[in-house]
This record gives sequence, C-alpha cells and structure tokens, in this order.
Amino acid sequence: MGKTAVVTGGGSGIGRVTALKLAADGTDVVIIHMDPEEKAAEVVKEIEALGVKAKAIRMNVADFAAVKETVADIVKEFGSIDILINCAGITRDGLIAMMKEENFDAVIGVNLKGTFNMIRHCTPIFMKQRHGCIVNVSSVSGLIGNAGQANYSTSKAGVVGLTKSTAKELVGRGVRCNAVAPGFIATDMTANLSKNNPLIDMIPMKRMGTAEEVADLIFFLASDAASYITGEVIKVDGGIAM
Repeated sequence: MGKTAVVTGGGSGIGRVTALKLAADGTDVVIIHMDPEEKAAEVVKEIEALGVKAKAIRMNVADFAAVKETVADIVKEFGSIDILINCAGITRDGLIAMMKEENFDAVIGVNLKGTFNMIRHCTPIFMKQRHGCIVNVSSVSGLIGNAGQANYSTSKAGVVGLTKSTAKELVGRGVRCNAVAPGFIATDMTANLSKNNPLIDMIPMKRMGTAEEVADLIFFLASDAASYITGEVIKVDGGIAM
C-alpha cells in the first residue's frame, strides 16, 4: 500500500513542485490550497498523470475546526496520512511603525497557527499508526529577521520553535519533524522582486533560488533517506544567512 501525503499551499510555488515530486515517487497526494479552483484542478491533473491518486481541497489552514474536519475526511477517503508538508504561507509586508493589526494577525494566522493546526490534527493519526513525517516551511527571515517583515519573520521564527517542540514530543512514536528555511526563492510570492533588485546582490550565489531546489530538500526530508534526521532546520538560501 502506498503512502499518502498532504501538502498545504500545494496549488502553486514550492508546494506544487513538492506535490509533484512526491507523486512521481508513487505517493498519493492531497493538496490544501486557497488558489482559484481551476488552478488547483490543473495540479491534480498533473499529479494523476503520474499514476497516483490526487485531490484538491480549498481550505484556510488558519481555521482550526475546518482543519480538523478536513483531516478526518482525508483519512476516511485515503486510509491514512503518512506525510505532512506545511507550505501554506502569505505575506503582508510593512514597517512596524505603520503595520496594521489585521496584517499582523493574518500572517500569524496562516503561517504559524495554520502550521500548528495541521500538525495538531495529524498528530493523533501519526501516534496511532506509530509513523509519520512532517516537514514545515520556515524562512531565513525567521532566523535572521528582515526589515519590513516583522509579521512574516515572527511567524517563521515560530515555525522553528514549533518544529523542534513537535520533534521532541513525537520522536518516541516514530514521527519525524523537520523544517526548511528558504531564502529568496522565485515564486509568485516574490514575483515583484526584479532581477536587478539590490537584495540579489546580498546573496553570495548572486541569484534567487528555484522552487525545485527547495522542493528537492523537502522531498529528501520526507523520504526514508532522512530516517535519522529530526528537529532540524535546514537553510536553502544561496548562502545569504551563513
């Protein structure tokens, strides 16, 4: 029997590429998204073309009750959840002196609370079956901070703490939990950063990373090849935070 993975933010960017890599390895994939339905449907077609089962569910991961219901529905339909990839994330950038409360709350709600919600409701499943793998997407902004992103940096720093606490709590039940910390990655979220942006000059490799490069690391951490790795936060940032 094959494995089942749930990928939040799976309708685009890093989440989409990760979902496809898992599918190519024979894993059934459920993507959780907030994209237009047509866009998510296209991803499902791409996944199914790889010979596995796929489903797209439009849901806000910040909604605790909705996550609980959705996780239960996935288990009922797919039989289990073996891998959880938390990619869902938003930005609402602004300087602290002018940041609106709703923009702070929205980013914390999706990026941090959403990650907690997914882990919280998958944990009883993982504990019962005595196996499971969680990979969270943090950010170098959560490790070194970033001016104009107090909300985003805080949310991603929280994901680091959540990752380590989860790893310590669940290691005895055969569950691993790790995180990746991307730097500047070329996705829809960073589409407003031009190639001539001075931020690019700060990256030792002098270029933005790709969604594929981040997804490769996520895929590794979710695989049996990483069976002795838990509680780690691994940067994929071209050296910007070294």
